Amino acid sequence: MTTVSPDTGVGPLLRGWRELRRISQLDLALRADSSARHISFIETGRSRPSEEMILRLAEHLDIPVRERNALLVVAGYAPRYPQTPLDDPAMASVREGLDRLLAGYEPYPALVVDGTYDVVAANRGIALLMEGIPEELLVPPLNAMRITLHPAGLAPRILNLREWRADLLAQMERQIALVRSPELRTLYEEVAAYPVEDRGAGTGDGNGVGAGTDAEVGGQGRERTPSFALPLVIEHGGRVLSFIASIATFNTPMDVTVAELAIETFLPADRETAAYLRERLA
Repeated sequence: MTTVSPDTGVGPLLRGWRELRRISQLDLALRADSSARHISFIETGRSRPSEEMILRLAEHLDIPVRERNALLVVAGYAPRYPQTPLDDPAMASVREGLDRLLAGYEPYPALVVDGTYDVVAANRGIALLMEGIPEELLVPPLNAMRITLHPAGLAPRILNLREWRADLLAQMERQIALVRSPELRTLYEEVAAYPVEDRGAGTGDGNGVGAGTDAEVGGQGRERTPSFALPLVIEHGGRVLSFIASIATFNTPMDVTVAELAIETFLPADRETAAYLRERLA
């Protein structure tokens, strides 16, 4: 849960979000149908914003719903957005929808994670990639970042580990700047400290996987991985698989739990990877 110092007023918090978004007081006032003078008074504590005004400013500043609750509490109002456990009966339709989505994406890998990258659900494609991972890393709750970057996890199998690791850590840094979660910060410090094996040259060119990868895996005639996005190149059962990852979230969520869910899918980046997955998970 996000923690907020009781000595921090709602005005300075809103100012921090505005500065993070690089929006001037005037621009925010125009978007929120207010005045720059009123925004200034709110930020300096000279004016106490109404609940409606806090929510309106939060909307235009694209503040995560968990943080909107924190703003309301600091201002003396009740939280607006519930945080319903995913196993609650009220969330049955969400769970069923996620299960159908993951099953429908098979044989390609897909999973759902929460705000700290704990795995909420995963399909058989993900289970295939995790074959051989030590049991201690598979004790619930599974954590996608820990499993991917741990030296006993998937990391030794990822052929472009340095590039992929850098991208994941940058993703976590952006999220930490938004949600200010102590749990996420602790996870980041843990996985960033994992040692990285020095595999020498030929594992990638920084913009994707270069010719060195084909040579490294003996992929004569193998279709080159496209360079429009950084691929995940991973060894599995003596074969090299290449994926392009995408992340989807719910549109306009009204519950903290739902707002922090992310669906990550892995699209085969070449015909060989697609054929291998169809063969294994037919």
